[in-house]
Amino acid sequence: MADVAERVGISAITVSRAFKRPELVAPQLRQRILDIAQSMGYVPNQAASALASARSMTVAVLIPSMTNMVFVETLAGIHDMLLPRGYRALIGVTHYSPEEEERLIRTYLQFQPDGLLLTGTDHTAVARTYLSALSSPTVHMMELLDDPDSLSVGCSQEEGGRLMTTHLLARGYRRIGFVAVQLDPRTLSRLDGYRHALEEAGLYDEKRVWRLPDRSSIQLGAAMIDRLMAENSDCDAVFFCNDDLAQGALFQCQRRGIRVPQQLAIAGFNDLPASAWTTPTLTTIATPRYAIGRHAAAMLLDLMDGKDPPQRRLDLGLTFIAREST
Repeated sequence: MADVAERVGISAITVSRAFKRPELVAPQLRQRILDIAQSMGYVPNQAASALASARSMTVAVLIPSMTNMVFVETLAGIHDMLLPRGYRALIGVTHYSPEEEERLIRTYLQFQPDGLLLTGTDHTAVARTYLSALSSPTVHMMELLDDPDSLSVGCSQEEGGRLMTTHLLARGYRRIGFVAVQLDPRTLSRLDGYRHALEEAGLYDEKRVWRLPDRSSIQLGAAMIDRLMAENSDCDAVFFCNDDLAQGALFQCQRRGIRVPQQLAIAGFNDLPASAWTTPTLTTIATPRYAIGRHAAAMLLDLMDGKDPPQRRLDLGLTFIAREST
């Protein structure tokens, strides 16, 4: 670092800031520092830096899946906030398993991250013990917590389930089914919203609810249409807990000659990119996953800087998108 500083003609502390706090260094000067550092083969020693500053400049980020576009977009929001501040994400995939999350938390705490971003609130007792003893701040994503001592950024999954079911009722559908897969807390909250809306209308029927532990996929959505036909289901509409399921259902309806929405209405959740381009286009609920990642990372940055965030529970809301499938 001293050699780079001498070549540029500045202090070593300015070189340090260029790498750790780039927003504090003028862009032209920072680029000059980076160019000379690169030409000299200089790479900052993060281990030494962590010892000197008591910061690791890392954030542990746990998500359920790397193949689900919802969480890929959440990661993009996190990355766009952390990278300009010099932080790197230690990304772990829980595969929707609280036990795997516990193992990842135990592993990542050994690297002393400056903060944690966790998806959901379905923690084991051991994981809760780790988190309660942790000095680094933790922010939960996707689900909202009512605990005043916790911090969360997300939206109401139950409200999303209610919103879609209310729309289907308003469109005249009365025998509305629900397909829930993976059975994680977010899916079950959507199911609660669906159930409450139908109970209020006096139309809830447990026989029209399908609960499967399988992973959400287009293939599974197509298989569910075949299952509904085999069981002679009387549904006039089906609300799928995820868009990929609903997309598969639409494809299979085309293969089976089932007219959507005339014979069967199809609805999804999450507004995945392809949902605007299916035939017919898919009615769904858009979730602000990029914004959730960005705001959760911003909240964590405030906490790591010793600041109180403006809100400890940030509800970013949902957007209902009416399309052709209902």
